[in-house]
Amino acid sequence: MASAFATITTRSSRVPMDSFGQLEKENVPYGLPVVDHCQQCKLRNEGYFCALSQPSLQDLDRVKHSTSYPEGALVFMEGQAARGVYILCQGSAKLFTTNSDGKTFILKIARAGEVLGAHAVISNTAHEVTVETLQPSQLAFIHARDFLAFIKEHGDACLQAAQHLSRECQSAYDVLRSIGLSHSVSEKLGRLLLQWSSDAVRAANGSLRLKVTLTHEEIAQLLGSSRETITRLLGDFRKQGVIEQTGATLVIRNKAALEKLAGQ
Repeated sequence: MASAFATITTRSSRVPMDSFGQLEKENVPYGLPVVDHCQQCKLRNEGYFCALSQPSLQDLDRVKHSTSYPEGALVFMEGQAARGVYILCQGSAKLFTTNSDGKTFILKIARAGEVLGAHAVISNTAHEVTVETLQPSQLAFIHARDFLAFIKEHGDACLQAAQHLSRECQSAYDVLRSIGLSHSVSEKLGRLLLQWSSDAVRAANGSLRLKVTLTHEEIAQLLGSSRETITRLLGDFRKQGVIEQTGATLVIRNKAALEKLAGQ
């Protein structure tokens, strides 16, 4: 007889989970304050499934199961049957695909509030990407049957699901445009840093400070390049006085120069 426990795979460990996809209590919360009720969540924002009416949030609480994941946990894998959807409540995750040669391409970085696996559940197909957490994260799992019934019953949830799928489509267009129209990896990297700069903290001298949680390898996978190329280009940007980087902290010292490098 099969065990009632499954596992999620991390970069360095395997963590026991119960049959609902929830971690055993002794293994949580990886430094995260787990929030079980959407109505009481102080992290709610105005986007995605956070922006639902109170009746919808009450019913959402009834069908979801909150789980804490460590960094590097595989939430679901490409080609796997879709059991349900996951709402990313805290943390971040990368969505990627891998070809038969083992080459990985990151399609996007998901942030708090986004829904993962909705397309596969709604279209009743296998997952088209693999999702891996980039930092300790909290996700809320909703079984496929319950999710479909939920969006059928609640019009605001159905609208949020439609808007989410539209954003996913737009994101895919942006990736294709970036790959197809950028003339060089340097231009792609410049555009990526400018995109990240929208969340940066501006210093008194006008420089922009931001945290980069991706490794050079992961940035390369996001841009369809190699780690060696990304490392070399970041070194070139530093030598030109465009950026500075210490550990995970990156400072854009000359945004105008970066825009020029990005072809803007």
